[in-house]
Amino acid sequence: MVCPILKSDPRGIKKAAQIILGGGIIAFPTETFYGLAADILNEAALRKIFQVKGREKGNPLLLLIAEKSWLKGLAQEISPLAERLMNRFWPGPLTLVFHASPQLSPLLTADTGKIGVRLSPHPVTQALVQAVGRAVTGTSANLSGRPGILTAREVFQSLGKSLDAVLDGGKTPGGPGSTVLDVSDPSPRLIREGMITRNDWEYVIRY
Repeated sequence: MVCPILKSDPRGIKKAAQIILGGGIIAFPTETFYGLAADILNEAALRKIFQVKGREKGNPLLLLIAEKSWLKGLAQEISPLAERLMNRFWPGPLTLVFHASPQLSPLLTADTGKIGVRLSPHPVTQALVQAVGRAVTGTSANLSGRPGILTAREVFQSLGKSLDAVLDGGKTPGGPGSTVLDVSDPSPRLIREGMITRNDWEYVIRY
């Protein structure tokens, strides 16, 4: 079966959500690069993500949510510090790492006991996650170690044989990716520098 490229209109988004809920994997646009979405409650789909990317199982998978309230059930605790950062930068390219709920699959956390979560500002991402009705994976749609991919056509050419659909939202802007900040302890720890600079998030923490 040829991997279909779906339009990012309501019909295409509904179809993509149905594929995810049926255990499939789709590529979709975000505010930086294309990502891979799978149902976080489907172990087989999560294992397939690692196969598609050639990714080591020791690497966790970040999650995308559509509303802050969805953090309940994903994170054990949401600190006042995390609340301030979310209020300032969500929706946006900031991935926050929390102590993970014990209900989450170890495939998501890589047995670290932690989970990264982001609320994307991209309208197609938002619509897709809302249509699914719960968090989905948001790992980049590329082979591990390779650069991020900017267009649906490039995703199709690189990974199309392994995917169930590609949701075409046009060319994404690229850039340095999301900033990843661990807020599971009282002192935040920078895991990856990204679109939100250290000065930006440190200012929020201080004031």
